[in-house]
Amino acid sequence: MKPIKNIFIILLTIAVIFALSFTYKQPTEPWSEEQLLAPADLAKTITDAKAIQPLILCIGPGALIKGSVNIGPASNKENLDKLRDTLEKLPKDADIVIYCGCCPFEHCPNVRPAFALLNEMHFTHQKLLNLEHNLKTDWIDKGYPVNN
Repeated sequence: MKPIKNIFIILLTIAVIFALSFTYKQPTEPWSEEQLLAPADLAKTITDAKAIQPLILCIGPGALIKGSVNIGPASNKENLDKLRDTLEKLPKDADIVIYCGCCPFEHCPNVRPAFALLNEMHFTHQKLLNLEHNLKTDWIDKGYPVNN
């Protein structure tokens, strides 16, 4: 009787693990779909003299987008602290756009810590520039405004 009980316990354990593997969801990103900003939309805002301009923060290797402020790669603690210092001076409803552009989001070491910080600090109008490939392909090659 003991071997049957052991087999039952093993099969039950396997069944539970199998069932859990189907219900496990990948961790969600710190941003929502609504918080992704299309490059064309930001370019339109930047070139519209009458539009309210967001604070554009580069949390990647270089501030190339016109009017953006260079924070530096947010994967680096010193730069994340610099981002925090910059954000502490702003109202929680400030219009903020962050971008990196080094690579697609799935590989980017900078966008998650920066966006998570915005969430932790309770900002309400933050956006992530949706650079699907990189800054060159999704911004520069399209002729969108760059810093001189």
